[in-house]
Amino acid sequence: MVATPIGNLADISERAIEALGTVDAILCEDTRVTAKLLLSRNIATPTRTLHDHNEQDRTPFLIEKLQEGARYAVVSDAGTPLVSDPGYRLVRAAIAAGIHVTAIPGPNAVITALTLSGLPPLPFMFLGFPAPRSEARKSGFSALRAAEQAGLHSTLIWYEAPHRLVESLEDLIDVFGPEREAAVGRELTKRFEEMVRGTLAEVLEHFRMTAPRGEITLLIGPSDEDDSGAADLDTHLREALATHSVKDAAALVAGIVKLPKRTVYARALELSRELKH
Repeated sequence: MVATPIGNLADISERAIEALGTVDAILCEDTRVTAKLLLSRNIATPTRTLHDHNEQDRTPFLIEKLQEGARYAVVSDAGTPLVSDPGYRLVRAAIAAGIHVTAIPGPNAVITALTLSGLPPLPFMFLGFPAPRSEARKSGFSALRAAEQAGLHSTLIWYEAPHRLVESLEDLIDVFGPEREAAVGRELTKRFEEMVRGTLAEVLEHFRMTAPRGEITLLIGPSDEDDSGAADLDTHLREALATHSVKDAAALVAGIVKLPKRTVYARALELSRELKH
C-alpha cells in the first residue's frame, strides 16, 4: 500500500519511488492520474485499475496471482490508499489468505488538515464523505451530536465535494450550532492552498462569498467541556412526558434538541419507566 502526493508531486518518498519501480504492476483508481506521477519519476511499471466498481470482482484473480508470487503496489489517485479510497477488500482478502501486506506511509489530507486547523488534534475522528443529500446528511450529523451528548469529545473530520460544501456547512450549523469551531482545508500542498478557520458561521460566510474549488477537507472542533446537552434532553423530556405520551413527547423534544427521533424516543422510554416507579 503506497501513499502518493495529495497535490504536490515533490512529496513522494524515495521508498515509494523504489516500490513503484520494482513491483510487477501498480493497481490504481485511474491509470491516467497515476500516469502523471509515474511520468514525473520516469517509472515504466504497468498499471491496472482497481476502483470501487471492480475491486470485488478483481480481488480473487489478484489473490491468485499474489499466491503465485506476483508483487503489486496499490495506490489511490492521491494520498494514502484505503482512506476513503479503494483497496480495503483486497487487503482483507490478502490477510485472510496469509499473504504479506505492508505499507509505505506518506501524504494524507486528513492529517495535513488536522495539523493546520488549530483544532485539538487528539482525539480525532475521520468520517469519510458526508451523505450527498441533506436529509441523510443531517441524520448522520445528528447521530454524532447524540454521541457527543453521551460523552464523545473529539475533533470531527470529513472530506467534501466543493459543490456541496456550503450546504454541508449549513447542515452542520443546524445540528451543532453556528458557534462551533471549524476549519476547511482546500487544495492542501498545492499552489493555492487555503486554510479557513473560525466558527461554522464565519466559515460558511467565507465560502458563500468565495465559491470553493478543488479538494476539500472539513473539520469541526469538539463540543465544549461543559456541554449540557444530555441534561437538557432529560429536562425537556420530563416536562413533555408530564402532559404527552412517550411517542408525542419524543417527537416534540427531537425538534428542540436536534437529535435523531429514535435516539430521543429510546431515552423517553427509559425516563417514562423511571417516572412510573
